[in-house]
Amino acid sequence: MAASTDPEGKSLLDYPRPSVAVDVAVLTVDGAELKVLVVPHRSGRLALPGTFLHEGERLRDAAERCLRIKAGLAGAEFHQLAMFDDPARDDRGWVLSMTHGAALPRTALPRDALLIPVDGDRVTQDLAFDHADVVTLAVADLRERYARSVDPSGLADDTFTVLELRRVYEVVFGRPLPKDSFRRHMLPALAHTGDMAVVGTGRPAEIYTRGPAPLAPGAAAFLAG
Repeated sequence: MAASTDPEGKSLLDYPRPSVAVDVAVLTVDGAELKVLVVPHRSGRLALPGTFLHEGERLRDAAERCLRIKAGLAGAEFHQLAMFDDPARDDRGWVLSMTHGAALPRTALPRDALLIPVDGDRVTQDLAFDHADVVTLAVADLRERYARSVDPSGLADDTFTVLELRRVYEVVFGRPLPKDSFRRHMLPALAHTGDMAVVGTGRPAEIYTRGPAPLAPGAAAFLAG
């Protein structure tokens, strides 16, 4: 059977075919820093976990495969960010990359995971290809999600004080957040556990968990500064 043709009389075989890759930016809060997981690349530089799409493979399956094989991560939640399609992005040839973003607590990553800091929205070390731009996009996506709901990626513990939650948000947004304003914006979206935390000689602090309500629209403006 002859290959089907388009209105110009060409078949699919008449068009050049780029290679397709996936790259995944995995962000985490490590102490007082936002960091991204990287792996050594055969070019001698550091890179995000990534791989080329196999024939007949779905993009999600390729992303899961590269996280499992290159980063030791299985079952991680992630989502698509954008297609990076600059024809010159890879010096090996024409390569499109469907980028993905993930945010995981440090305890969910391998103990020996290679992590590099993010300063503002840029990595502090040089990365292969356009992976620094992927990280910037992943950070923007993380902040947008954290402005809509309370700690959607679980970077804090399952239960927390408002102070502990604020420290996570200060790392995610890369700036100090006034404690009273933060508390006012967060409380409507938190659920009381009924427990109290005692730290040192200070006044006991209420322990919360994530509630079902989203953050109010004003929270996004407050967090953006």
